[in-house]
Amino acid sequence: MLSVMPMAMRFMTGGRFMSDVARNDHPTPAPCADPPAQGEGKETVFAGRIISIARSWIGTPYRHQASLKGVGCDCLGLVRGVWRELHGTEPELPPAYQPDWAERSGEDRLRNAARRHFGAELTATEMRSGDLLLFCWRPDLPAKHAGILCADNRFIHAYEQAEVIESALVPSWRRRIAGVFRFPEKV
Repeated sequence: MLSVMPMAMRFMTGGRFMSDVARNDHPTPAPCADPPAQGEGKETVFAGRIISIARSWIGTPYRHQASLKGVGCDCLGLVRGVWRELHGTEPELPPAYQPDWAERSGEDRLRNAARRHFGAELTATEMRSGDLLLFCWRPDLPAKHAGILCADNRFIHAYEQAEVIESALVPSWRRRIAGVFRFPEKV
């Protein structure tokens, strides 16, 4: 039986129709690679923990402003949920926000919050598995999307109109990286 979906959801993503992703009948993605060996002991283990927590959110439906595993989240909600599992409580609760919040204010709220709680911003060449990635749709706009790097070429994020998924970090995503931040081990 053919699914009746809005035309906007009938675009291709990674060779699959968005409607297939929304119906959750896609194959389970291959596990993320182990974190790179750029440090021994705690760093690698901590990055692996971040990735494991983020992967446990895969399949959580997309829900604007939500942050509850298995129930719903948006991209910020995914990051908030991973933070809670790592550190117990969130450092601050975000205020209510509209889907077009970045375009309305022009303020780079997502990047500013990341700087407050994750620390210094890294360059794209410094990113490694377990890092927070911020994306902007155009260079003149604030960061508006977030994901967690799980391998050199893959990341986990809440895909609007669908669910939390693991995606390839293809050139169209890579060129939109606006910021890279490392999760703190202690807060």
